[in-house]
This record gives sequence, structure tokens and C-alpha cells, in this order.
Amino acid sequence: MNKALIVILAAVMLDAIGIGLVFPILPALLREVGHTSDIATLLGIMLALYAACQFLFSPILGVLSDRFGRRPVLLVSLAGAAIDYIVMAFAPHLWLLVIGRAIAGITSANNMAVATAYITDISDEDQRAKRFGYFHAMFGIGFIIGPVLGGILGDIWVRAPFLCAALLNGLNFGLALFVLPESRPGQREARFSLSTLNPFKPLAWALSFKPLLPLIGIFLILNFVGTVYPTNWAIFSEDVFTWNGTVIGLSLAAWGLCHALAQAFVTGPAVAKLGERWALIVGVLFEVGAMLTMAFATQGYVLFLMAPIFALGGIGIPALQSLTTRQVGEDRQGQLQGVLASLVSLAAVFGPLFFSITYHAFRPSWPGAIWLVAISIYILVVPLFVAMGRTRPSAATTPVA
Repeated sequence: MNKALIVILAAVMLDAIGIGLVFPILPALLREVGHTSDIATLLGIMLALYAACQFLFSPILGVLSDRFGRRPVLLVSLAGAAIDYIVMAFAPHLWLLVIGRAIAGITSANNMAVATAYITDISDEDQRAKRFGYFHAMFGIGFIIGPVLGGILGDIWVRAPFLCAALLNGLNFGLALFVLPESRPGQREARFSLSTLNPFKPLAWALSFKPLLPLIGIFLILNFVGTVYPTNWAIFSEDVFTWNGTVIGLSLAAWGLCHALAQAFVTGPAVAKLGERWALIVGVLFEVGAMLTMAFATQGYVLFLMAPIFALGGIGIPALQSLTTRQVGEDRQGQLQGVLASLVSLAAVFGPLFFSITYHAFRPSWPGAIWLVAISIYILVVPLFVAMGRTRPSAATTPVA
């Protein structure tokens, strides 16, 4: 494994730790600052705001990473995340939390997109699925450390995890500044104009390319359903199992550990054995099975038992990412990753709002119904799987934006 890959994977892990620190205690912070106990919808709004800013700025930063290089855009993202956590650590009012979330969404919009574009730059096509697996494994390791640390610190003082997250992002910034080499120098021919400010233009470029359509649809649905976890995991655990921050953190850590092991040791062999398409389908089936069990769970240990199944469900995303990169040329990988980041953000704008409102409706009678709702949305991928089987990689015919 080369030095550049090690450094970018370490940066991904540190970023995941910073994110994971916040999840167990964000509901408690919103109760403290918002002076209300009914924060399901408020939590969804905060998550949606962050994602809306990501959606608006991800395409811009994706093109900028092609024009000026991956490294400077990544540095801006990391600096912005550190500022956000500092703001949240000391914010006495809800409107300051709103500003902090907006700053984080704007400046970290391309964090994951740049990292995945960086991996694409330094990897041959036959290495990408495996290395995207490493990428998600390191993110999983971050979720082993982050939620546990955040839950413990949050039970001591609800603001402490945000200070810790700010320090970690500062460390991440230093790592990228002093150690990470540039993977793709800026290309003068990569165009940037006022039209780039339109976040829907890169989507129009992607949607004009027929082989990408079913893959984009699947990617959007998977990420939309994926927002049910950050939106509802902590509050569902509090409502159904009366867990505190520490136990919520431990449950997320168990998920992170299994996720990391699956990404590191299962994704590559699964793709080699099944192929990218079938690895994706099998991953979705595992996730559906885990959510179905969660819907009817009455004991907290079930969440820990389901962690390996959820982890196996995650093998499909790296396979989908690898399959998608085959559809475009090397000179468009940054733009493609910007489009995918926009889709993630678009799903994360509407997903938290949808799942928080839905959870609020089911909460008095059956909180577990939220997992059945998520499963029902997966039905939409069935015709896309069929369409995906009819497409063939054809980077040579990639349209020009």
C-alpha cells in the first residue's frame, strides 16, 4: 500500500471520528439549546440544513478539484469542519448552531468527494473496488472510536465532544498540509464559470449519459435510505431501550467495528466472486434483513447482534462506486465524484426531514415502524437493478459537459 493511500485513508478515519463523536449527544444538545424535549423534527431539520449546503457547493468544489488539484480543496474542507465544531462547542443559542451547521456544510461539501477522487487518481480500475472498500473500512474504524468517545464525553459534558472533534479536524488539516501529496495537479482545461454555481448542471451532465442513469438512481435511493440511521438511531435507542449516550456510542462502535472488518476483508473477495452488480444486490438484501429485525426488536442487545448483518449490507456501496467510475473517462473523475457527492447531499436534505417527520408520526404507537418505511423505499431499486444489467461500461462515449 503506497504512502499517499495510507495518508488519505488516515484522513478519512480522523474525519469519521469527528463525525462519530457528535452522533450520540446531538439530541441532548438540541434539547439543551432548544429548550424542548420533542426534538425529532428539529434534529431532522439540522441534518437537512447541513446537507442542503453540501448539495449547493459539492459540484463547485468537484470542478475546483479538477481545476486546482485535490489537495487545496481538501484543506479548505478540513479547516471549515474545525471551525464548525468550535462554534457548536460554545453556541448558547439555536441560531448559532444553525450557522455552525451551515459553515460545515459549505466547507466540507467536497470532503468525501475529494477523497474518493483521490483514490481514483492513484488506483488502476481493477484496484478501485478493493480500495473503496478500504475507504469505507477506515470510515468504519472512525465510527468505532468516535461514538464511544463522544458518548462518554457527552455524559460528562454535552459540549466536550465538539471540542474533541475540533482538535481532530485540526490534526487532520495538519496531516493533509504537511504529509499528503497532490494526486492530480490542476488542469487548466477544466472549466469553471458562473454556470458552475448551478448545482443542477453537473447532474444534467450525468443524466445525459444513459449508462449512468440506473446507477445514479440506485446511488440516490441507497443514500436516501441511509439517512435513517443518523436521523433515528440515537432517538430510537433512547425511546425503545432507554439508552444513555455511552450505550448509544457503544452500539455505534459495534456497527463501526463490523463495518470496518466487512469492508476490509469481505468487499474485495465478494466483488471478485460475485462481480460488482451482484455484490451490490446481495448487500441490499442483507441490509433489508437487518432493518426488518430492528423493526420488531424489543431488547437492546438485538442492535448489537444486527451489527454484522448491517456491515454485510455495506459491501454494495464500494461495488456501486467502482461500477460508476467505469462509465466516465479519467479526466471526468473529479466531476463524477462531485455529482455523486451532490446526490449524497440531495438525499441527505430530504431524507432526514422525511424520516424525522415519519418517526414523529409513529413514535407514540410504534417507533420500530420507521425501519419498515425504510425497507419499503428499497422496492424502488428493483427496476433499476434490471436496467443496470442491460448497461455496459463505456467511458469512451462520456458526454462533454
